[in-house]
Amino acid sequence: MNPEGQAAWRERVQTPRDSYPEILGAIQRLCEQAKDVAQAEATIGIGMPGALSHKTGRVKNSNTQVLNDRPIMQDLEHLLGQPVRVENDANCFAVSEAMDGAAQHAASVFGVILGTGVGGGIVIHRRLLIGHHHIAGEWGHNPMPASIAQERLNEPVMRCYCGRNDCIETFLSGPGWLRREQHRHSEKTSQPTPAWLASTEAIVSAAAMGEADACEALARYARRLAAALGQVINMLDPQAIVLGGGLGQIEALYPMVRGQLHHYVFSDECKTQVLAPVHGDSSGVRGAAWLWKALGP
Repeated sequence: MNPEGQAAWRERVQTPRDSYPEILGAIQRLCEQAKDVAQAEATIGIGMPGALSHKTGRVKNSNTQVLNDRPIMQDLEHLLGQPVRVENDANCFAVSEAMDGAAQHAASVFGVILGTGVGGGIVIHRRLLIGHHHIAGEWGHNPMPASIAQERLNEPVMRCYCGRNDCIETFLSGPGWLRREQHRHSEKTSQPTPAWLASTEAIVSAAAMGEADACEALARYARRLAAALGQVINMLDPQAIVLGGGLGQIEALYPMVRGQLHHYVFSDECKTQVLAPVHGDSSGVRGAAWLWKALGP
């Protein structure tokens, strides 16, 4: 990325999720390619699921579990021969959208990842807030608010990869939402799982076509998202929230969530903006490139 924030070169490869050495090798090759294109030295920022532990310097809390307990920053600095900045992917997403994206006008931003997991990042006056334990913004591993307890009565308890039960991630991640809706269907009827419950994309498509149960499933997701974001607003009170990840691309979610937030916010008004990202699924890597500015010297 050039100093003005425009992409000078990009390349995308699949993450080798099951091999730590292969992940390091893939990053090394990409950085070498980038330097060849730039014909100059450049800062390097890395976005990843999880965070670096202040206690050990190693990765913690990553749902790409092969990364956990690995000294990724030290290993990359050794391989690349220069300092690197390493941050949580949701933090990188928040940085990108706060710097020159959907929330560039906002003094305080909460960036949300809704995908295979649920994460978040906080940017205040264009500076990333990491937190004392490097977990600022990790709302996905709080419990789902009790305000929606009644509609959960017939749902199973779901174990989160973090070891706790019924984290927000088990409701609002793509896999969590799909599992809960499939279970709800099986509890209601002995009929085979319908095609519209094959994936989250299928649910959204069926809802757009007017399939009643799919519409109900999407409305339920929006209600739970609004309740969970209400907790964030009550704690952080950001000026803007930007929704990223695969589920953040569901256009129908935005008016549904905006229309319900006030039910869960401790205020006589709720002006918090809920925004779609400007930079799409490239926002996280752009935020990684911005890290040297967002974290300061």
